Formats: sequence, structure tokens, C-alpha cells
Amino acid sequence: MSRPVIRAPRRMLRSHSASAPTATRTPARPRTRPRTWPLAVVVACALAWSSSGATVAGPSDSGIKGAIDTILTDARLDGAAASVVVADAATGETLYQRDGSDRLMPASNTKLPTSAAAMAVLGPDYRYRTDALATGTRRGSVLRGDLYLRGTGDPTALAADYDALARQVAASGIRRVTGRLVADDTRFDTQRLGRSWAADDESSYYSAPISALTVAPDTDYDAGSVIVEASPGAEPGAEPTLRLTPRTDYVDLDVRATTVPAGRPRTLTVEREHGSNTVVVTGEIPVGAAPAKEWVSVWEPTGYAAAVFADALNSHGVRVTGPTRLGRPTPKDAKPLATHTSMPLKELVRPFMKLSNNMHAEALTKTIGYETTGDGTWSAGLAGISAYLKKEGVDTATLRQVDGSGLSRMNTIPAAQLAKLLLAVRTAPWYADWYASLPVACDPDRAIGGTLRSRMCKTPAALNARAKTGTLTGASGLSGYVTDAGGRELVFSIVLNNHLAASVKSVEDAIVTTLASSTETRTTLVRPTSPRAVAPPAGAADASLECSWRKPAPC
Repeated sequence: MSRPVIRAPRRMLRSHSASAPTATRTPARPRTRPRTWPLAVVVACALAWSSSGATVAGPSDSGIKGAIDTILTDARLDGAAASVVVADAATGETLYQRDGSDRLMPASNTKLPTSAAAMAVLGPDYRYRTDALATGTRRGSVLRGDLYLRGTGDPTALAADYDALARQVAASGIRRVTGRLVADDTRFDTQRLGRSWAADDESSYYSAPISALTVAPDTDYDAGSVIVEASPGAEPGAEPTLRLTPRTDYVDLDVRATTVPAGRPRTLTVEREHGSNTVVVTGEIPVGAAPAKEWVSVWEPTGYAAAVFADALNSHGVRVTGPTRLGRPTPKDAKPLATHTSMPLKELVRPFMKLSNNMHAEALTKTIGYETTGDGTWSAGLAGISAYLKKEGVDTATLRQVDGSGLSRMNTIPAAQLAKLLLAVRTAPWYADWYASLPVACDPDRAIGGTLRSRMCKTPAALNARAKTGTLTGASGLSGYVTDAGGRELVFSIVLNNHLAASVKSVEDAIVTTLASSTETRTTLVRPTSPRAVAPPAGAADASLECSWRKPAPC
């Protein structure tokens, strides 16, 4: 989920043929010898014609090349950069290339190398553990020592999982802890935010801080965030009713919003104050309106996890009398009391890729770093990803990757290298699980269609194309696989940059739909699909944002 294209200064809470001219006769001219133009003039005219968007007819342009070239003349790409590569998946033969070596911002297409490296380095059965351990001595139901909560980076841990841990601690017989509750997040370093992430995204859930201990508020697994739900008061002038998920005192709500008469527009906004966990809610909500929700990041995810666990302990009758401490390593002689194990990576990769989850990408990047070098850092993780890419034949000297998700605008990856990766992974033993994680065009099931579920419907690409989406302001990408009308599987990578239009998604979709309709390599006529033919209908969700980011009912 790279960041949305255009954000308001404050975030809005949302509910779930013309006739020909008459010719003028002119006196006939005497025949003269045809004029011969200098070669330079001919070349200049040809270039001018080409740059005007016209398609030069010719046998070599009647196939995929001419069709895609025509699509890329879309006016929204005037002055923009386009890098497009198409290859035969079985043979690796390049069928089309347009500036494939240009380094452009791939946005969330960055998740392709991150996810593939995670599957290869960590393995499809890799799981995260979250443990509760004790130091000191036990006397009956009293633990005279400290209780440790140790995380290893699980980005899918829910409040219910911490509750299950607390239940296990209570089942062990402990009712009172005389020492501290210590949150051990030392598997990862303390750098919470990625390189060059936008400051104005600080409170956005898709830009949440990264920690080895964190909490996800629901089964979208947006780690490090809470859900704020607002309902109108009973009458105009009343304060709206707010609810947090999960329920926690770790986040403070500063309510400055007002209930207004029915029929008035809803203008509620929510934003967390910089460097704190105070969430300010302003604006108006009309009487009788449906509840509105917003997902907001939490400032310190380790403390958030510790607070949720402490509440769960209390609810199960376990009282910790000492203070909570963050970021301390668990002693080697600590005794295990309870364990929660995450879903395996081959399952985790599905919500990660289907919903373009940035926090999953970054947790996996740091995990790769820890498992390969013992350092849970971005630098170690990115080095591990780069080493994997080199083994697969990707030319890492031609790209720059600075985070795992693509949220950073410093990432630059040529479409040709993304296509090369897509070709290489097809022989991996884990490929089937990874391939299944890619969003599927026009599949309405959010768990299958993901960020493509509203795209390319009623076209040959529907339920056919599988690809990773990507969106940043002025950057868009779509890379994956599609089967053509002749049954041949194709690999494609489309990266578009520097466009001023809010969205160029229909240009990407037109290319993929054209590929799905084709049956040729070089000789058969291929008719390009017009971007207008695959554009979403009026009133559809804003295509300028990653589909998964339009909470609470994206796409």
C-alpha cells in the first residue's frame, strides 16, 4: 500500500460525427516535377508526427507493439515517463519493451521483490512467535520477579491473541506479579519509520511505525493502528460518541466534533497529533447518520502492545504491581509461560499482497535482516533481499530499494528487472503459494481480488490477470501475469511516472486487456483496447488511491 495520491490536510472519516466543410474550387495548376525534400527534413517531420501521438502504419506495428504504443499515446501520459515490458512466461522471450531499463518509482510494485525474497529466505512455513516469560521465583500464585512479553515481529497479532496469552498466564496459576511488565521488542532495531516516508502521513495507518511488538485492530492486519468509530449524539449540539478498536487507554481521544441536524453534511476528520497518542476528532456529524470509521496509526507500537496485554492480564485476574518497561531484552534464564504462534508465511503473504499491506512488507524486511545477519534492521533486510535478487538474475546494480513496501519515493526499479523477477520465480518450490497471493482482476471477493477486484471487469482480463498494483502521487505500477486468447501465459510490468492526472490505472488496464485479447507474437493484427473502455464508471471509488486504502469499504 504505498501512500495515496492526494490527501486532504486533515483526514475525513468515511462510512462504511461532424459534417465535412464545403470544398473551394481553385484554378488548376500546371504539372511540375515532384519536390525532393532533404533527408534531415524528412526525419524531423517523422519525429514530429510520432511525438504528436499519431501511429505510423506498418507491418511491424500491427501486433502487440503497435497496440501498446497506441495505448501509451493517452493524453494523461503527455510529459510523463512510461516503462513497459512484456515477455512470454514459458520462453522468457521479450515481446514488447518500452524504455524497460529506465529507473522509475515502482510504488507498491516494490512488494514483489520483498515478498519473493521473504518466501525464499524465510520459507513458506516461517512463523512468528510472541511469548510471555517470567523471571524470579514463584510462591504459590505470586511471581516475585518480572513478567516479559517478547515479540519477534508478528504484524498480524490481534488483541485476541494477547488475550489468549494472558489466559495462558492465568492458567499457569499466577495471580500477582510483584515486579514489572517488560516489553521485549529487541528483535528489531528502534528505527520506527522508513527512509523518506512523508511526514504528513504520520497518523495514517498505512504509514504506521514498525516494531517487533505491535497490535493489528482487525483481520486486515494493519499493524500499529487503531480504529476510531464515531456515532452522532442523540440531538444537535451533543458530542458524538466515539469508540476505539481495540479498547485501550493507550490512545487518548480529544473530541471537538459536534452533532448537527439531520440532512447536514458530515465533515468529521480525525488525526493523531505529532509525536503523541492523542487523536483529535473535529467537524460535524448529522443526527441519525451511520457510524463513521477511521484507521489511525499509534505512536509507539511496543507500548501499545504492552498496554493491550496488561489489560488482558487484568481481565483474567493477573495483577502486575510494578511499572511497564519497554525495549528491554528478555534474560536467557526466563521461564516460558505462554506462546502465540502466527499463521505461516504462505498464508500471511495473502493479506500482505492482496491488500498491499505496508507494515507486513517492513516487518518481513527486518525479519530477513535478523534471520540472515542477526540484525533486525532495514539495511540488513534490504541487503538480504538484494542478495536473493542477484541469485535470480536480477541486475541489482540498476535499481535502488530503500524500504520493503514502496512507500518511499526513493525506490527506483526498472520494469525490465521486475519482469525478470516475475519470470525467475516461476520455478521456485513456493511459487504456487506466492502466485496465489497476487490480486485477481475483477474477483469481487476481497480476499481474492484484493486491490484489483474492481478493475478490468467485463474484459478478457477479468478473473485472468494476476498482478501487484502500486500507487504514489504521480507514480503508478501494475506487474504480473495474464493468459492471452491463445492460452499463452505472459509476464508484464508497467511502471508509469510523472503524470499529472489523478489516475492512469485505465491505461494499465487497457494494456493488460489488450494482452489478454491477443493471440500473436508479431504478425497477427492486435487491436488496442481504449483506456476509456476499461475506465471505472462515474461515481466509482477513486482510482487514484490503492484500492485497499479506501477504508472502511474499499472498492
